[in-house]
Amino acid sequence: MNFVEELTWRGMIHDIMPGTEEILEKELTTAYVGIDPTADSLHIGHLVGVMMLKHFQHAGHRPMALVGGATGMIGDPSGKSQERNLLDEKTLRHNQECLKQQISKFLDFTTDAPNRAVMVNNYDWMKGYSFLDFIRDVGKHITVNYMMAKDSVKKRVSSEEGSGMSFTEFTYQLVQGFDYLHLYREYNCKLQMGGSDQWGNITTGTELIRRKEGGEAFALTCPLITKSDGGKFGKTEDGNVWLDPKRTSPYKFYQFWLNVSDEDAEKYIRIFTMLDKDMVTELAVKHADAPHERLLQRRLAEEVTTMVHSEEDYNMAVEASEILFGKATEETLKRIPEDMFLSVFEGVPHFSISPERMGADLMTLLTEDAEIFSSKGELRRLIQGGGLSINKEKVRDPEASVKPNQFINDRYLLVQKGKRNYFLISVIRK
Repeated sequence: MNFVEELTWRGMIHDIMPGTEEILEKELTTAYVGIDPTADSLHIGHLVGVMMLKHFQHAGHRPMALVGGATGMIGDPSGKSQERNLLDEKTLRHNQECLKQQISKFLDFTTDAPNRAVMVNNYDWMKGYSFLDFIRDVGKHITVNYMMAKDSVKKRVSSEEGSGMSFTEFTYQLVQGFDYLHLYREYNCKLQMGGSDQWGNITTGTELIRRKEGGEAFALTCPLITKSDGGKFGKTEDGNVWLDPKRTSPYKFYQFWLNVSDEDAEKYIRIFTMLDKDMVTELAVKHADAPHERLLQRRLAEEVTTMVHSEEDYNMAVEASEILFGKATEETLKRIPEDMFLSVFEGVPHFSISPERMGADLMTLLTEDAEIFSSKGELRRLIQGGGLSINKEKVRDPEASVKPNQFINDRYLLVQKGKRNYFLISVIRK
């Protein structure tokens, strides 16, 4: 597999330094992507860099994930209008460990092969490096003129918004450049990859390697991912779409990909899956013939959810989707994990009852304990018209009582009024 050709058809190359493809064809090469540990989880914006590393390993080369413990204490000015808050070491260490577990789902760190993935933390080589040593060994090789010419610096310095750029942020490209120099020396790393906003930082590293070592190193960036409607990729009303299931449930994660536009689905399925060119082309043709079936979105959601979470989580997310949009049964409801069940019905009207009311008659339960209906007459007419369901089962008898074993997870009762109106009754736990 030719790595550059693979990324090219996937639309994942923005800039590439001359000679990059030649060095990859010539020898097994080590490449790294830097990941900023400002949170204890990756979000889907990080996935592009991780997928680049995954393809790199798939092509027979050695991928390296650099967790920026040191650079995370500074803050990268690229694409930012303001300086961000800095994290303490304890928080950074915790975040790094969490990120390592997530990245391990994409890269093979355990094989004995020469291209086994490596994870490093730049805090390990920066923590003992004094300021005087740094400005002597690194600073003197890169001029202020060179640094000022970078887009990430020029935009911040000339911007009328914010308050300019601190010296801390100004030195970021030197610190990142030194990372590249260190990895070149210690791991023979000759390629750094990242988003297109990182080009200036990456090329500072290649320049530092040239001036300090007389060596040749390369750079490759991918486009920043956008949405066809101009909105920010990976953002929802709730904020970022995270890989951590505690931050973004597998159900919500699955729904994010399922609900992207046709145009975005055709772009994202190339970037965020390992499906080959023939399969993607075939799916695109079939989707164009029957866009209402949303073949691209469904396959995209399946591939990414399975890769990030698991096949079991994907299957559960599909079943959970059936609750609202298809045919689900009481058995389905009881099989879905509680957190996913609550995620599906987040935002629906919610009523609480005491454990003693778990065997109440339906009329009293739905008009007094949970005021879903304004009167027993209204409730009776809906039942007679076949418009009331409890846990997706039609209620036929107005005089019926609920039974404790009907409660999902021994706690929840799903009430459906007509086709689209849902209500949730939960038992207060003591």
